[in-house]
Amino acid sequence: MPRLSKLTFATGLILEAVERGYRYGFDIMDASGLPDGTVYPALRRLEAAGCLSSAWEDEEQARREKRPARRYYEITAAGEAVLAQARARFRGLPHALAPSAQPEPAR
Repeated sequence: MPRLSKLTFATGLILEAVERGYRYGFDIMDASGLPDGTVYPALRRLEAAGCLSSAWEDEEQARREKRPARRYYEITAAGEAVLAQARARFRGLPHALAPSAQPEPAR
């Protein structure tokens, strides 16, 4: 299992969001209510720890939509194990995502 320096509610919330289909930074911010200064550093740490994997979307797709390319994240088996720890520690975690937010369909 990967070692994170600390398992915080924010880390668990980010893993919960990715596991539910919120796959890129702004989408995760919208679902979690966390600011970019929390989400993006946590995504980097979680990927470095092996909890997430990522891939950049096709630049042509982004260009057609007139926006920067997105980096899409997926939870790994190790991330699922850390998420299970977070759910056990933070009992309200599964209910903390914004109920009105809907993940963007996978591309």
